[in-house]
Amino acid sequence: MRVVLFTGKGGVGKTSVAAATALRCAQLGHRTLVMSTDPAHSLGDSFDLNLGSEPGQITENLWAHEVSALHEMERHWKRLHDYAAQVFATQGLDDVVAEEVANPPGMDEIASLMWIKHYAERDLYDTLIVDCAPTGETLQLLMFPDAARWWLDKIYPWQRKAMRLARPLLQGVIDVPLPTDDVYASIKDLLLDIEGMKNILVDSEVTSVRLVLNLEKMVVKEAKRAFTYLSLFGYATDAVIVNRRLPDELSDQLFRKWRDIHQRYAVEVDQSFQPLPIFNVPLFDEEVVGERMLLRMAEAIYGERDPTDRYYEGASQRVEKVGAEYILALKVPFADREDVTLSRQDGELFVTVGNYRRDVSLPRVLASRSTLGAAIQDGELRVRFGKGGERD
Repeated sequence: MRVVLFTGKGGVGKTSVAAATALRCAQLGHRTLVMSTDPAHSLGDSFDLNLGSEPGQITENLWAHEVSALHEMERHWKRLHDYAAQVFATQGLDDVVAEEVANPPGMDEIASLMWIKHYAERDLYDTLIVDCAPTGETLQLLMFPDAARWWLDKIYPWQRKAMRLARPLLQGVIDVPLPTDDVYASIKDLLLDIEGMKNILVDSEVTSVRLVLNLEKMVVKEAKRAFTYLSLFGYATDAVIVNRRLPDELSDQLFRKWRDIHQRYAVEVDQSFQPLPIFNVPLFDEEVVGERMLLRMAEAIYGERDPTDRYYEGASQRVEKVGAEYILALKVPFADREDVTLSRQDGELFVTVGNYRRDVSLPRVLASRSTLGAAIQDGELRVRFGKGGERD
């Protein structure tokens, strides 16, 4: 099974890109499912169809699924939902309100990504296309399995034993219902499911992330941060898709100014995301809604290429811990140490190799540390970070 996730800042057109990709995959004969993890589902709007909370076929070889968090909670995690609703109700919330707020924040996305594990296990489809929530929510969700594993290993065993001993004594003196063994068992099952989901998502032979962006300052900055964090947590990014690129042949003065802005940020994108392939999608003269326009978009993105191919293999950047230091490794093929200069400003690392400069948005674990030095080994620039404040 092949899994491709699309993410980007809200409004950049990632839902349209995901829908277009799914249509092209189906057109090539791949049994394809496209699903949305964004709570504000717009996948149905892209196809100009009404989609339900269960997978439904919309054309030959193509199914679509907009996951309902409430539906998933009731189906798979009813004990957790009922316990949370009971706690809220005892604190004075109206029963209806308690039922609604009993769904944990982010459960829409978690429930959706759980379906990746479900579909991978059942082998119903050849290709799974995932329209993710905006970048910030997606990054928080992709980091969650690491926190879940820590809680499951370190906290869960003794907390469950302690609660089993303390429950008979405490329940009589407090007005909040305490979790039962069934609730703890449901939590464990949930966390194990999340871990199984991550095992699929970090398998670069199966899963790729593709960043969708527009050529605007805030969008480009967020995409760069997303790229760094995806690399930090082991998720493979294999392409960048620049959406709504203005054509060169413009006569209107307003649009010529916007075209110049796009050209300036296009240079930054080329430099910042090397060596990933970058696909440019023009601003069309019609809304990208419905099968005809989605196929037109797919043609602009992929041409004759198969969207299920892996467009870049290996990690173009990664972070690893060595003793008390952290190492940021960047691909710089054919570069010599004397060709490289480094500088830092406002949480960003600027790497210049000859005429090429790459801006790396540092994750918090590195931004608060000083740069100790750098070396080139096996085509990688390895930048060392230690304790202390920022230092060039």
